[in-house]
Amino acid sequence: MAEPLLRVDDLKTYFYTEEGVVKAVDGVTFHVEQGEILGLVGESGCGKTVSALSILRLIPIPPGKIVSGSVHFEGKDLTRMSESEIRHIRGNAIAMIFQEPMTSLNPVLTIGRQLTETLELHLKMDRRSATQRAVELLETVGISDARSRINDYPHQFSGGMRQRVMIAMALSCNPKLLLADEPTTALDVTIQAQILELLTRLTRELGTSVIIITHNLGVVARYADRVNVMYAGKIVESATARELYGQPRHPYTLGLLKSVPRLDQVRKEKLEPIEGMPPDMVRIPEGCSFRPRCRFSVDRCAVEVPPLLPVGSDHHSACWEWERVAQAAKSPTPA
Repeated sequence: MAEPLLRVDDLKTYFYTEEGVVKAVDGVTFHVEQGEILGLVGESGCGKTVSALSILRLIPIPPGKIVSGSVHFEGKDLTRMSESEIRHIRGNAIAMIFQEPMTSLNPVLTIGRQLTETLELHLKMDRRSATQRAVELLETVGISDARSRINDYPHQFSGGMRQRVMIAMALSCNPKLLLADEPTTALDVTIQAQILELLTRLTRELGTSVIIITHNLGVVARYADRVNVMYAGKIVESATARELYGQPRHPYTLGLLKSVPRLDQVRKEKLEPIEGMPPDMVRIPEGCSFRPRCRFSVDRCAVEVPPLLPVGSDHHSACWEWERVAQAAKSPTPA
Protein backbone atom coordinates (compact mmCIF):
# COMPACT_ATOMS: atom_id res chain seq x y z
CA MET A 1 0.00 0.00 0.00
CA ALA A 2 1.33 3.44 -0.97
CA GLU A 3 2.57 5.75 1.76
CA PRO A 4 0.13 8.64 2.46
CA LEU A 5 1.27 12.17 1.69
CA LEU A 6 1.06 13.09 5.39
CA ARG A 7 1.07 10.74 8.37
CA VAL A 8 0.76 12.05 11.93
CA ASP A 9 1.51 9.49 14.65
CA ASP A 10 0.73 9.96 18.35
CA LEU A 11 1.38 13.71 18.21
CA LYS A 12 1.41 15.50 21.57
CA THR A 13 1.69 19.27 21.86
CA TYR A 14 1.50 20.78 25.34
CA PHE A 15 1.50 24.35 26.66
CA TYR A 16 3.18 24.96 30.00
CA THR A 17 1.31 27.72 31.84
CA GLU A 18 1.26 29.08 35.39
CA GLU A 19 -2.01 27.23 36.02
CA GLY A 20 -0.70 23.93 34.75
CA VAL A 21 -0.03 21.91 31.61
CA VAL A 22 -2.53 22.32 28.77
CA LYS A 23 -2.56 19.15 26.67
CA ALA A 24 -3.82 20.90 23.55
CA VAL A 25 -3.00 17.95 21.29
CA ASP A 26 -2.84 14.69 23.19
CA GLY A 27 -1.91 11.65 21.13
CA VAL A 28 -3.40 12.54 17.74
CA THR A 29 -2.95 10.09 14.85
CA PHE A 30 -4.25 10.57 11.32
CA HIS A 31 -3.17 10.61 7.67
CA VAL A 32 -3.91 12.50 4.46
CA GLU A 33 -3.79 10.88 1.04
CA GLN A 34 -2.64 12.56 -2.16
CA GLY A 35 -5.45 14.75 -3.57
CA GLU A 36 -7.71 14.18 -0.55
CA ILE A 37 -9.71 16.78 1.37
CA LEU A 38 -9.74 15.96 5.09
CA GLY A 39 -12.07 17.78 7.49
CA LEU A 40 -10.92 18.45 11.06
CA VAL A 41 -13.99 19.31 13.13
CA GLY A 42 -14.71 20.28 16.73
CA GLU A 43 -15.57 23.05 19.17
CA SER A 44 -13.27 26.00 19.79
CA GLY A 45 -10.33 24.95 21.94
CA CYS A 46 -10.42 21.26 21.01
CA GLY A 47 -6.96 21.32 19.40
CA LYS A 48 -7.72 21.68 15.69
CA THR A 49 -5.55 24.73 15.01
CA VAL A 50 -2.75 23.57 17.29
CA SER A 51 -2.64 20.31 15.31
CA ALA A 52 -2.13 22.25 12.08
CA LEU A 53 0.46 24.57 13.61
CA SER A 54 2.30 21.55 14.99
CA ILE A 55 2.59 20.08 11.50
CA LEU A 56 4.49 23.19 10.37
CA ARG A 57 6.24 23.58 13.74
CA LEU A 58 4.77 27.03 14.29
CA ILE A 59 4.05 26.46 17.98
CA PRO A 60 5.41 29.37 20.07
CA ILE A 61 8.24 28.14 22.31
CA PRO A 62 7.72 28.85 25.18
CA PRO A 63 5.04 28.16 26.37
CA GLY A 64 4.29 25.49 23.78
CA LYS A 65 6.25 22.36 22.95
CA ILE A 66 5.82 19.32 20.72
CA VAL A 67 6.38 16.73 23.43
CA SER A 68 6.38 13.56 21.34
CA GLY A 69 5.10 11.92 18.19
CA SER A 70 6.03 12.25 14.54
CA VAL A 71 4.79 14.08 11.44
CA HIS A 72 5.91 12.32 8.27
CA PHE A 73 5.50 14.29 5.04
CA GLU A 74 6.53 12.44 1.89
CA GLY A 75 8.33 10.00 4.16
CA LYS A 76 10.36 12.62 6.06
CA ASP A 77 9.73 13.42 9.72
CA LEU A 78 9.12 17.17 10.01
CA THR A 79 9.61 17.09 13.78
CA ARG A 80 13.25 16.07 13.33
CA MET A 81 14.15 18.65 10.67
CA SER A 82 16.42 21.60 11.37
CA GLU A 83 14.92 25.09 11.39
CA SER A 84 16.35 25.86 7.95
CA GLU A 85 14.92 22.62 6.52
CA ILE A 86 11.42 23.25 7.89
CA ARG A 87 11.50 26.84 6.56
CA HIS A 88 11.95 25.39 3.09
CA ILE A 89 8.82 23.27 3.62
CA ARG A 90 6.65 26.12 4.94
CA GLY A 91 4.86 28.02 2.18
CA ASN A 92 6.47 25.81 -0.43
CA ALA A 93 5.50 22.14 -0.06
CA ILE A 94 2.99 22.84 2.74
CA ALA A 95 1.05 26.10 2.83
CA MET A 96 -1.45 27.46 5.34
CA ILE A 97 -4.45 29.76 5.05
CA PHE A 98 -4.85 31.40 8.43
CA GLN A 99 -8.16 32.15 10.12
CA GLU A 100 -8.20 35.95 9.90
CA PRO A 101 -6.52 37.43 6.80
CA MET A 102 -6.36 40.97 8.18
CA THR A 103 -4.05 39.82 10.97
CA SER A 104 -2.05 37.55 8.65
CA LEU A 105 -1.34 40.09 5.90
CA ASN A 106 1.28 42.77 6.54
CA PRO A 107 -0.58 46.12 6.57
CA VAL A 108 2.47 48.15 5.42
CA LEU A 109 3.34 46.03 2.38
CA THR A 110 1.41 45.93 -0.88
CA ILE A 111 -0.41 42.76 -1.84
CA GLY A 112 1.99 42.40 -4.74
CA ARG A 113 5.08 42.50 -2.54
CA GLN A 114 3.65 39.93 -0.16
CA LEU A 115 2.99 37.60 -3.09
CA THR A 116 6.30 38.11 -4.86
CA GLU A 117 8.32 37.63 -1.68
CA THR A 118 7.28 33.97 -1.46
CA LEU A 119 7.93 33.38 -5.15
CA GLU A 120 11.38 34.92 -4.97
CA LEU A 121 12.29 32.97 -1.84
CA HIS A 122 11.06 29.50 -2.76
CA LEU A 123 11.01 29.48 -6.58
CA LYS A 124 14.03 31.78 -7.03
CA MET A 125 12.11 34.02 -9.48
CA ASP A 126 13.40 37.47 -10.40
CA ARG A 127 11.22 40.48 -9.50
CA ARG A 128 9.68 40.84 -12.96
CA SER A 129 8.73 37.16 -13.30
CA ALA A 130 7.41 37.06 -9.74
CA THR A 131 5.23 40.13 -10.39
CA GLN A 132 3.76 38.55 -13.52
CA ARG A 133 3.08 35.35 -11.61
CA ALA A 134 1.45 37.33 -8.78
CA VAL A 135 -0.92 39.00 -11.27
CA GLU A 136 -1.84 35.58 -12.69
CA LEU A 137 -2.51 34.24 -9.18
CA LEU A 138 -4.84 37.14 -8.34
CA GLU A 139 -6.71 36.61 -11.58
CA THR A 140 -6.98 32.89 -10.84
CA VAL A 141 -8.66 33.54 -7.49
CA GLY A 142 -11.15 35.95 -9.06
CA ILE A 143 -9.77 39.41 -8.29
CA SER A 144 -10.59 41.73 -11.17
CA ASP A 145 -8.16 44.32 -12.51
CA ALA A 146 -5.37 42.35 -10.86
CA ARG A 147 -2.54 44.25 -12.56
CA SER A 148 -3.70 47.46 -10.92
CA ARG A 149 -4.77 46.02 -7.60
CA ILE A 150 -1.45 44.32 -7.03
CA ASN A 151 -0.19 47.71 -5.84
CA ASP A 152 -2.96 48.08 -3.23
CA TYR A 153 -2.62 47.46 0.50
CA PRO A 154 -4.66 44.93 2.54
CA HIS A 155 -6.98 47.58 4.03
CA GLN A 156 -8.11 48.48 0.50
CA PHE A 157 -9.64 45.01 0.02
CA SER A 158 -12.89 43.62 1.43
CA GLY A 159 -12.86 40.61 3.74
CA GLY A 160 -13.71 38.23 0.91
CA MET A 161 -11.03 39.72 -1.33
CA ARG A 162 -8.43 39.47 1.42
CA GLN A 163 -9.26 35.81 1.85
CA ARG A 164 -8.82 35.34 -1.90
CA VAL A 165 -5.40 36.97 -1.60
CA MET A 166 -4.53 34.53 1.20
CA ILE A 167 -5.55 31.62 -1.04
CA ALA A 168 -3.42 33.03 -3.87
CA MET A 169 -0.44 33.28 -1.51
CA ALA A 170 -0.99 29.74 -0.25
CA LEU A 171 -1.18 28.32 -3.77
CA SER A 172 1.64 30.43 -5.21
CA CYS A 173 4.30 27.70 -4.97
CA ASN A 174 1.94 24.87 -5.95
CA PRO A 175 2.03 23.18 -2.52
CA LYS A 176 1.31 19.50 -2.13
CA LEU A 177 -0.60 20.07 1.11
CA LEU A 178 -2.78 23.01 2.08
CA LEU A 179 -3.88 23.68 5.68
CA ALA A 180 -7.03 25.84 5.68
CA ASP A 181 -7.75 27.07 9.21
CA GLU A 182 -11.35 28.32 9.38
CA PRO A 183 -10.96 29.93 5.93
CA THR A 184 -14.46 31.46 5.93
CA THR A 185 -14.98 32.49 9.57
CA ALA A 186 -15.51 36.24 9.16
CA LEU A 187 -17.35 36.09 5.83
CA ASP A 188 -21.07 36.13 5.05
CA VAL A 189 -22.61 32.92 3.74
CA THR A 190 -22.58 33.95 0.08
CA ILE A 191 -18.88 34.80 0.13
CA GLN A 192 -18.21 31.65 2.19
CA ALA A 193 -19.65 29.50 -0.58
CA GLN A 194 -17.65 31.35 -3.24
CA ILE A 195 -14.39 30.95 -1.33
CA LEU A 196 -14.93 27.26 -0.62
CA GLU A 197 -15.93 26.49 -4.22
CA LEU A 198 -12.86 28.38 -5.42
CA LEU A 199 -10.57 26.60 -2.97
CA THR A 200 -11.97 23.19 -3.87
CA ARG A 201 -11.76 23.81 -7.62
CA LEU A 202 -8.18 25.07 -7.49
CA THR A 203 -6.96 22.26 -5.27
CA ARG A 204 -8.64 19.62 -7.45
CA GLU A 205 -7.05 21.12 -10.57
CA LEU A 206 -3.61 21.21 -8.94
CA GLY A 207 -3.96 17.84 -7.19
CA THR A 208 -3.28 19.45 -3.82
CA SER A 209 -4.30 17.69 -0.61
CA VAL A 210 -6.24 19.83 1.87
CA ILE A 211 -6.98 19.79 5.58
CA ILE A 212 -10.02 21.99 6.27
CA ILE A 213 -10.16 23.01 9.92
CA THR A 214 -13.64 24.16 10.89
CA HIS A 215 -16.51 23.99 13.35
CA ASN A 216 -18.99 24.27 10.45
CA LEU A 217 -20.47 20.84 9.80
CA GLY A 218 -22.09 22.08 6.58
CA VAL A 219 -18.68 22.89 5.11
CA VAL A 220 -17.41 19.41 5.94
CA ALA A 221 -20.49 17.66 4.54
CA ARG A 222 -20.13 19.38 1.18
CA TYR A 223 -16.39 19.49 0.63
CA ALA A 224 -14.54 16.86 2.69
CA ASP A 225 -13.76 13.29 1.63
CA ARG A 226 -13.00 12.13 5.18
CA VAL A 227 -13.61 13.70 8.59
CA ASN A 228 -11.78 13.61 11.92
CA VAL A 229 -13.79 14.83 14.91
CA MET A 230 -11.71 16.28 17.78
CA TYR A 231 -12.61 16.76 21.42
CA ALA A 232 -10.30 17.87 24.26
CA GLY A 233 -7.12 17.35 22.27
CA LYS A 234 -7.99 13.90 20.90
CA ILE A 235 -9.59 12.52 17.76
CA VAL A 236 -12.76 10.80 18.95
CA GLU A 237 -14.18 9.68 15.60
CA SER A 238 -12.85 9.26 12.08
CA ALA A 239 -14.72 8.17 8.95
CA THR A 240 -15.64 9.14 5.42
CA ALA A 241 -17.95 12.17 5.31
CA ARG A 242 -20.86 10.05 4.06
CA GLU A 243 -20.37 7.42 6.77
CA LEU A 244 -19.90 9.97 9.55
CA TYR A 245 -23.05 11.90 8.73
CA GLY A 246 -25.14 8.81 8.01
CA GLN A 247 -23.91 6.57 10.84
CA PRO A 248 -22.15 8.48 13.66
CA ARG A 249 -20.49 6.22 16.25
CA HIS A 250 -19.49 8.69 18.98
CA PRO A 251 -21.86 10.62 21.28
CA TYR A 252 -20.04 13.90 20.64
CA THR A 253 -20.43 13.53 16.87
CA LEU A 254 -24.08 12.59 17.34
CA GLY A 255 -24.57 15.65 19.55
CA LEU A 256 -22.99 17.94 16.98
CA LEU A 257 -25.24 16.60 14.23
CA LYS A 258 -28.40 16.85 16.32
CA SER A 259 -27.65 20.46 17.27
CA VAL A 260 -27.54 21.64 13.66
CA PRO A 261 -30.72 22.37 11.65
CA ARG A 262 -31.29 20.11 8.62
CA LEU A 263 -32.75 21.67 5.49
CA ASP A 264 -33.31 18.27 3.88
CA GLN A 265 -35.70 17.08 6.59
CA VAL A 266 -39.07 18.22 7.91
CA ARG A 267 -38.59 19.99 11.22
CA LYS A 268 -40.54 18.13 13.88
CA GLU A 269 -38.72 18.79 17.11
CA LYS A 270 -36.48 21.35 18.74
CA LEU A 271 -32.75 21.06 18.19
CA GLU A 272 -30.88 19.12 20.88
CA PRO A 273 -27.92 21.10 22.25
CA ILE A 274 -25.01 19.28 23.85
CA GLU A 275 -25.39 19.75 27.59
CA GLY A 276 -22.59 21.09 29.76
CA MET A 277 -19.38 22.87 28.84
CA PRO A 278 -16.10 21.75 27.26
CA PRO A 279 -13.59 20.58 29.89
CA ASP A 280 -10.94 22.74 31.50
CA MET A 281 -7.90 21.68 29.48
CA VAL A 282 -5.66 22.04 32.55
CA ARG A 283 -7.88 19.68 34.56
CA ILE A 284 -9.08 17.01 32.15
CA PRO A 285 -11.30 14.50 34.01
CA GLU A 286 -10.13 10.90 34.38
CA GLY A 287 -11.43 8.39 31.90
CA CYS A 288 -13.32 9.67 28.87
CA SER A 289 -13.11 13.48 28.68
CA PHE A 290 -16.62 13.66 27.20
CA ARG A 291 -18.19 11.65 30.05
CA PRO A 292 -19.58 14.65 32.05
CA ARG A 293 -21.65 15.68 29.00
CA CYS A 294 -22.54 12.21 27.73
CA ARG A 295 -25.93 10.51 28.11
CA PHE A 296 -24.46 7.14 27.13
CA SER A 297 -21.75 7.00 29.83
CA VAL A 298 -21.26 3.93 32.00
CA ASP A 299 -19.00 3.22 34.99
CA ARG A 300 -16.13 2.17 32.73
CA CYS A 301 -16.04 5.61 31.15
CA ALA A 302 -14.97 7.17 34.46
CA VAL A 303 -11.78 5.14 34.79
CA GLU A 304 -10.65 4.09 31.29
CA VAL A 305 -9.84 6.34 28.33
CA PRO A 306 -11.42 4.70 25.27
CA PRO A 307 -8.91 4.23 22.42
CA LEU A 308 -9.74 5.04 18.80
CA LEU A 309 -10.73 1.60 17.50
CA PRO A 310 -12.30 0.29 14.26
CA VAL A 311 -16.12 0.17 14.34
CA GLY A 312 -16.66 -0.39 10.63
CA SER A 313 -14.97 -0.16 7.26
CA ASP A 314 -12.60 2.84 7.48
CA HIS A 315 -14.58 4.04 10.50
CA HIS A 316 -13.04 4.53 13.97
CA SER A 317 -14.55 5.67 17.25
CA ALA A 318 -13.20 6.28 20.77
CA CYS A 319 -16.28 5.20 22.70
CA TRP A 320 -17.01 2.15 24.83
CA GLU A 321 -20.72 2.44 24.03
CA TRP A 322 -20.51 3.12 20.29
CA GLU A 323 -23.14 0.47 19.50
CA ARG A 324 -25.71 2.30 21.65
CA VAL A 325 -24.76 5.53 19.93
CA ALA A 326 -25.27 3.88 16.55
CA GLN A 327 -28.71 2.68 17.60
CA ALA A 328 -29.66 6.14 18.85
CA ALA A 329 -28.53 7.69 15.58
CA LYS A 330 -31.05 5.50 13.74
CA SER A 331 -33.86 6.32 16.17
CA PRO A 332 -36.06 9.38 15.50
CA THR A 333 -36.37 9.94 19.25
CA PRO A 334 -33.65 10.36 21.88
CA ALA A 335 -32.34 7.17 23.51
